[in-house]
Amino acid sequence: MDKRQQWHFWYWMVALAGRAVAEFRGARIRVEDIATEAVGGWLRENLNDFDAARGLRLTCMTKPGSPDLVDLFLRQHETGAPLANDTSVGVGYTPLSELERVVLAAEQHLNGPAFKQARPETGEDIKVIGVRQGGGIKLILSCTFTGRRLSGLAAYRHAREALADEAARTAQSLTIREVSARVNRGDDIDRGSVYLTIGGTSAECGDDGEVGGGNRSNGLITPFRPMTIDAMAGKNPITHVGKLYSAAAIRLARRAVDEQPEIRICECVLVNEMGRPVHQPLFARPAIGTEDGGLPSGVRDIAEVEIASIVGLWRDFLTDGVC
Repeated sequence: MDKRQQWHFWYWMVALAGRAVAEFRGARIRVEDIATEAVGGWLRENLNDFDAARGLRLTCMTKPGSPDLVDLFLRQHETGAPLANDTSVGVGYTPLSELERVVLAAEQHLNGPAFKQARPETGEDIKVIGVRQGGGIKLILSCTFTGRRLSGLAAYRHAREALADEAARTAQSLTIREVSARVNRGDDIDRGSVYLTIGGTSAECGDDGEVGGGNRSNGLITPFRPMTIDAMAGKNPITHVGKLYSAAAIRLARRAVDEQPEIRICECVLVNEMGRPVHQPLFARPAIGTEDGGLPSGVRDIAEVEIASIVGLWRDFLTDGVC
């Protein structure tokens, strides 16, 4: 057996933690089977170089929620509406800046199915940071590469350069500024120190990160913009207001700009407290930017409709994933 064949014999040990109901009204729920099927399905769909049937070893460590939070969730049958299971805030804004559009487009293209088919050696862990410097835009990228798909360091160098060129080309189509891109600046190719993985993600080396530092619901991390305190992943889509309000605030802002031509920019903040109906925020403030500084009359109606629809937002998470 040669070395390239040996790359296939590896597997992930995944410990799945969190809350899950294992029994309802006397009926047992197959949490571990459901979790294994869901995790394996996601990995198969999103990682080109992962064989879930042979490579996944999952330990399900989920537990039922605390009695007080379970009771809070069930109270919606008495109140007629889901009650917030946390005190949190959601923030949304529109439109995206030029730099935000460039960064988002570059990442989505590089992680899209067409590019992955053309360049299967590129993994799924791709980070794109954009900086406006002088009159141009610099993109700094970090990308995992799959070792078994590259014949050596020369092939790695070529793949890295091809990724940088593709990122710059995609970004350049969206701006008149000059764009440059650099990839994996921590490499030392002469020493053989490069960003190689087996399955296309740094998670195999324990670099799992924290969800709180991940992208917000618009797909970006924007430190110079208003930001929510909660990331989207791993949150309850029915009663967790940090998740719900992040999506609802962006929807409200987009609709205000789309339907009111005089609005140039909209930033929206929604806040609620634990135990209060999710469609009755404690605080709701759309900040509107118009040419004359006035408040268009239709904004209040848009806000009322979007906030009232929060109780059914979980259905959109099931079908569309995010807002």
